Amino acid sequence: MNTLTFNRRTLLAAALLGALIAGLAGYGLALWRQSVTADVNGLAGPIVGTVDMASANGLDSRKPLYWYDPMKPDARFDKPGKSPFMDMDLVPRYAEDATAGGVKIDPRLTQSLGFRLASVTREVVASSFDAVGTLGLNERDVAIVQSRAAGFVEKVYARAPGDVVLAGAPLVDLLVPEWAGAQQEFLAVRAYAEDTLAAAARQRLLLLGMPEMLVREVERSGRAQPVMTITSPIGGVIQELMVRSGMSLGAGMTLARINGLATVWLEVAVPEVQAALANPGSSVKARFAAYPGEVFEGRVKAVLPETVRETRTLRLRIELPNPAGKLKAGLYATATIVGAGEAALVVPSEAVIRTGQRAVVFVAGEKPGQFSPVTVELGREVGDKLVVIKGLTAGQQVVASGQFLIDSEASMAGMVARSAASQETPK
Repeated sequence: MNTLTFNRRTLLAAALLGALIAGLAGYGLALWRQSVTADVNGLAGPIVGTVDMASANGLDSRKPLYWYDPMKPDARFDKPGKSPFMDMDLVPRYAEDATAGGVKIDPRLTQSLGFRLASVTREVVASSFDAVGTLGLNERDVAIVQSRAAGFVEKVYARAPGDVVLAGAPLVDLLVPEWAGAQQEFLAVRAYAEDTLAAAARQRLLLLGMPEMLVREVERSGRAQPVMTITSPIGGVIQELMVRSGMSLGAGMTLARINGLATVWLEVAVPEVQAALANPGSSVKARFAAYPGEVFEGRVKAVLPETVRETRTLRLRIELPNPAGKLKAGLYATATIVGAGEAALVVPSEAVIRTGQRAVVFVAGEKPGQFSPVTVELGREVGDKLVVIKGLTAGQQVVASGQFLIDSEASMAGMVARSAASQETPK
């Protein structure tokens, strides 16, 4: 029985000792928090806020407009007291704070808190962007070789689809019996008739489809030339060759299709959000994995009128010179499209706070340490800067670093950013 009494006394003493230690620890923690709040970097007072320590202690002689709960700033009260929402005292709002429309920071603390300002500047912004695409042949540089009269294929030169030929290269020897009789009549009239009849007979040869060069050869040699060599009208690649030796041909029958190689088309895909930046005539610099270190310059020839529905992209047709024939259809390329520059207001990208529904920047006020939230309308991003369409003017100072601390305090104080619609940027 004595042992049981001793154990109860021991447990009671231990419990009292634990309660005493907990009370001392809580008192020490409270003193530590008070000392930290009272001295930040050796400076008394709050870091960020809209009220100073004197007003918090009831020593401010200014007349408050109203009182509010920092945790629910939209609720206002006409007298001080305890908040009905939280177990805390209401905070006064003064006329000076209301007219300022922003957040106050002790100017001596801006460096220690990492605040950095940047200027709103007007710069010439180049509308350049990158896109990828593949090379193709220039479909405007195409020649169709046809038979001008009915005849027979005497010879096909060693050609095949895919061969590259020069302008004037022979393709086919064609025998045209009809031309042989007409040429004999022309030579007879030329020998025995007057010049008027000879000129009429010569014109008849041209109307039968004979090329001028062949008629001159008949005049020079004095003999009929029933076999005509059809040549390539341009230099390029043979895409189609629809003739073989011994074939009989009708007038107007297609013999070959030749695509020129002096220029090639680079077709790139551009997201529809960049459609306004893509204009015919813009200069282009293209780079190919096949030719590292080389840059091929060209221009945008056309913006095709249809959008690719699956990828929501526009197609740009870029024409690149190809004098050496190095560029081959099917090559993959990365192109930089550079448009004409235009003057615009820009701010650092890091100065903008995006909330999902709007974009906000904090503008420095006339007095040191004052900052006001302003809603802005943004344009495109250029490097590490953003184009501002509405909301700011050139020369204003905005917070580029540490603005999230100001934004947090402004939200607690119930401040609403000024709308960009009320501050249209001057042109």
